[in-house]
Amino acid sequence: MDRDLWSGLAVFAAIVEAGSFARAATRLGLSASALSHAMRSLETKIGVRLLDRTTRSLAPTPAGEALLLRLKPAIESVETALGDLDGDRGKPVGRIRVSAHRPAALYAILPRLADFARTYPAVAVELVVEDGLVDIVADRFDCGVRHAMTLQADMISVPISGPVPLVYVASPIYLADRVPPAAPDDLEAHRCLCYRHTSSGIVHRWEFERDGRAFERTILGDFVTNDVDVMRDAAVAGLGIACLPIPHAERQLAHGTLVEVLAGWAPTLPPNHLYYPSRRQPTVAFRAFVDAMRV
Repeated sequence: MDRDLWSGLAVFAAIVEAGSFARAATRLGLSASALSHAMRSLETKIGVRLLDRTTRSLAPTPAGEALLLRLKPAIESVETALGDLDGDRGKPVGRIRVSAHRPAALYAILPRLADFARTYPAVAVELVVEDGLVDIVADRFDCGVRHAMTLQADMISVPISGPVPLVYVASPIYLADRVPPAAPDDLEAHRCLCYRHTSSGIVHRWEFERDGRAFERTILGDFVTNDVDVMRDAAVAGLGIACLPIPHAERQLAHGTLVEVLAGWAPTLPPNHLYYPSRRQPTVAFRAFVDAMRV
């Protein structure tokens, strides 16, 4: 195959994956103008427009979409072949792209990355933190990390944490002139901080467990956010009561900037799982990463 043509096709796939010339240029270590020139050359050479571009967005044309559908398996096959050379090099080499929600990124993945980097210095890790659900195949991630009940179908999954307990919290500032809630019904007299799911746009229903009984309740939040860090900091600032993963509130609870309320009512989330497509042929580097993350 014409070397320039193959290079142009790889650039095309990278631009669509990144969603913009600028982001693709950063990933590839090239200038946006160089990518633009490569795309013009490719479209001229094959005589078909592959991208619809405006000043604010880009998307593949129908012809580009059809080409990309055929192109992706070929690119993945080349990447797998290159990864298989790891064994010949004597050590894992490559880049691992991971999509993880924030609590898992902070408390399940990051604590293990320093040891992993020392053991496998030739393996780079790109950790993309996003709380919404993503299609890891379409977005070309090597793996994703989510709670067990939200995993995509047809995936191999590996637990990387134990069950994740939740805690209801508020700040001493907020509780200074209020009676703390002792049961879920008491929340009607309080300001509540709620989380909106990025993917669905739905405000999370609060969950409760007590004496083997579990139930949910719709809470009309006085403050709503799609970021767990913002929700925690809003609670610290005295804005109201929040429900947080315990690891995300441990430091604030230890320092007294947050205190537990509704003790004994908070549920526990399933373990975090690292997952990847069952049809994927793992490289040596990827297998090393999975082994380093598993519990």
